[in-house]
Amino acid sequence: MSLLAQELAELIRQEGPLGVSRYMAFCLGHPRHGYYMKQDPFGAAGDFTTAPEISQVFGELIGLWAASVWQAMGAPASIRLVELGPGRGTLMQDMLRAAGALPAFREALSVHLVEMSPVLRERQREALVASVAQPHWHDRIDQALDGPAIVVANEFLDALPLDQFVRTPEGWRERLVGVDDEGGLAFGLAGETDNSLSGVAPVGSVLEQPTAALEAVAAIARHVATAGGTGLFIDYGPARSGFGDTLQALKRHAFVDVLAEPGDADLTVHVDFARMAQTGLAAGAAAHGPVTQRDFLLALGLQQRFEALSRRATPAQFETLASGIERLIETGPAAMGELFKVLAVADPKLPLLPGFDLHRLPEQGRP
Repeated sequence: MSLLAQELAELIRQEGPLGVSRYMAFCLGHPRHGYYMKQDPFGAAGDFTTAPEISQVFGELIGLWAASVWQAMGAPASIRLVELGPGRGTLMQDMLRAAGALPAFREALSVHLVEMSPVLRERQREALVASVAQPHWHDRIDQALDGPAIVVANEFLDALPLDQFVRTPEGWRERLVGVDDEGGLAFGLAGETDNSLSGVAPVGSVLEQPTAALEAVAAIARHVATAGGTGLFIDYGPARSGFGDTLQALKRHAFVDVLAEPGDADLTVHVDFARMAQTGLAAGAAAHGPVTQRDFLLALGLQQRFEALSRRATPAQFETLASGIERLIETGPAAMGELFKVLAVADPKLPLLPGFDLHRLPEQGRP
């Protein structure tokens, strides 16, 4: 058993089973043994790879998108560019480089990073050391929001803890993490039904309650609806709500049992984009999307950027560039271009944001 598994087993013996959200929070954020608190999980040598690590074009397009949104806001003299869960700082590095195409935007922005991991904060500091806009770090989202803001969250919501409930003949019961007869971690169900939940579903169905993600989206939506700006969320999950168990663990780029290696494997869930959009609307913001990552990037000019970079690339560079671009927009139920969705919550006074007007999508960019 991992060190965290031993600690959790003892905690369960003393206090009783844990809800799934509390289990996730321990696994990812435990001060000593939490997954994100002790390592850099990104890249080929880590456990997973995100879009900014796959191709610089991803971050460059998001940077140009932010500059365009700033112009649509009336080019305020001061604006916060906020990233949630910035990883190694690669996305922000690429965004700022692309933002240099609009010097007035670069001068107006200040960079704010919401990051809980000391290991990753150091990676971000190294990546952005040469940046004109030196970053400010925050532990919580509310600390980063002050005045007009453009918030970017790539693969952030999927790491926020959620609770799960299972439909039984008697009603919905919370899924819990307990200890089995051999002392290992095991799933079970609460003894009582939760009468606050409703909805018709077959026995055995799993209902996920992403409270932390909904609160994060609501906080950003409330802020941009009053102070101006937008929040951009890029993550994997369905465009429509439904039932199902989406909790998964990843280690060395392969799926593992979610209870087998707590603290040593990444835990994520699929994002319910329909609920996130509804939450943004309820908080007073406008909702743009969700659209697929493929359509979003193509609408932002991915093909044109690829062609421009290709003209000055060596054969080896071209091969790397082309494979990265293809991975970002590849179609298929498990491919990034289709599985990943993009949603924005924005100041209702703003026009339709770039990347969401799919009527302008070039025909050659269509699947």
